[in-house]
Amino acid sequence: MTTLAMHERAEDLRSHRVPFVHARVVLAERPTSAKPGDEALVLADGVIEGFVGGQCAESTVRAQALNVLSSGNSMLLRIAPNPEADQPGKTVVHNPCLSGGTLEIFLEPVLPVPLVGVLGESPIAQAMSTVAAALGYEVALLDDVDLAVADAIIVASHGKREEETLTAAVRAGVPYIGLVASPKRGKAVVESLELSDEEKARIDYPAGLDIGARSPQEIALSVFAQMISERGRISRDACPVRNPALPPVTRMGVLTLESASGLDPVCGMTVEINDDALFADVDGVRTYFCCPGCRRTFIADPGKYTTA
Repeated sequence: MTTLAMHERAEDLRSHRVPFVHARVVLAERPTSAKPGDEALVLADGVIEGFVGGQCAESTVRAQALNVLSSGNSMLLRIAPNPEADQPGKTVVHNPCLSGGTLEIFLEPVLPVPLVGVLGESPIAQAMSTVAAALGYEVALLDDVDLAVADAIIVASHGKREEETLTAAVRAGVPYIGLVASPKRGKAVVESLELSDEEKARIDYPAGLDIGARSPQEIALSVFAQMISERGRISRDACPVRNPALPPVTRMGVLTLESASGLDPVCGMTVEINDDALFADVDGVRTYFCCPGCRRTFIADPGKYTTA
């Protein structure tokens, strides 16, 4: 994949709100197949588009990239053929599959900005859009937002379409749902909904932290402050996809992943388990490998490794 094609692909993923990790080789000590400047995109389903090293290095990059997507934090990954001590600012991985060289790869998560849907045309609703834009969030009128991928829904319509919107948002699993209303009216609205007590508890009313807000702008600020402060409890299961037309669900810009991994018994490397993972079934036990060489070595004498 050329550099231009890589950048075009990255922009396409961004436009479809698909999270990925941009991996770029910043150091390559011979002998390695990669060189400084090589880059790749790692998607949430483990697919790697581009080149940042051979099959063994690729497996390590895939595993660490999924960790980066989950945490939302960048990482400088050092892959060395021999055990090394921890180094400040780096994640050091021992990969005995490498043919003697060392790689350092910068992994940067590229996550969709939070998508916020606002219901209402009141001054408060308009202020919500202004504050959200200032925070770098993507904000749109409720009717233009897909509830299946929205990070937050804020209802500030002064009674119009409140019940149906709140109910739909809860059932769609929207992470943050806020109702702008007085405590008395908010309670009455929420209690009238045909939802379980647990589902009703997911609706914040009156939305926003108590900071003494009075103006529409201050109220909007208090609502977004509450959303930010409660990111830890707001979660939604991710749906890793290959097709950018089906964007995954995120938690306030941080992807939540549940990934499985196995240990290559030959080289000791952690292997990400996915549809493309190499494996061998021996005596009813499935074992995963980082590369064909380790798989062949294992099959030649499985007892040696299963005993260990």
